[in-house]
Amino acid sequence: MVKRLFDIFASLIAIILLLPVLILAFLSVRIASPGPAIYRAQRIGRRGIPFVMHKFRTMHVRPSTGSVITSANDSRIFLVGKVLRALKIDELPQLFDVLAGKMSIVGPRPEDPKIVELYYTPLARETLSVAPGLSSPGSVHYYTSSELHVDDGDPERFYVTRLLPIKLAMDIVYLRHVSLWYDVTIIAKTAITIVLIGCGKRKFAEPPEFAEAQQLMNDTDAPLVRLSEQQAL
Repeated sequence: MVKRLFDIFASLIAIILLLPVLILAFLSVRIASPGPAIYRAQRIGRRGIPFVMHKFRTMHVRPSTGSVITSANDSRIFLVGKVLRALKIDELPQLFDVLAGKMSIVGPRPEDPKIVELYYTPLARETLSVAPGLSSPGSVHYYTSSELHVDDGDPERFYVTRLLPIKLAMDIVYLRHVSLWYDVTIIAKTAITIVLIGCGKRKFAEPPEFAEAQQLMNDTDAPLVRLSEQQAL
């Protein structure tokens, strides 16, 4: 109940303060690329229930490449979209998803249904025990250390073998130490990180959750990601 009240209060305040940014982003997308300004993405939420997550559209409306993972150099991303993605402005419509109760301000980032169905193990599904969030330790680490390095040749394989395990591990560490104060520190860290990246910073120290997350990843009795033999090679 406390977390939900915090989400309502924080999302309302954020929407009010960021309203000029939301309007400018909406208009910029409409001008930069034909099509809707809002992208509605299917995601898996709490208890494994699918829901629609909202983002500012950052890619031209073209036939899909077949992969549910987008590399940083995907040709469909238009210039305004690159700026929105770099500063995480494309995620701001999710404040309304938080207000509607589909998401939380802090929580494991929701994944595409295909990723969950094909690759999540029982341990990974621990992240589905709570409402998905706008930010989390895993998503911040992905943003600072991994997002720009998704392989263009096979982005989905690269993501599930190299990036998804540490992202899931760090979000499980978050769940095992969750508190309101921890949420506040993650919100502050997310905001500071976005500002620093916007100012040109590219190298960041490993977060405090990293060591415990690595231990989870190294536990072969409880793997985080289910891979085929070919993918594991």
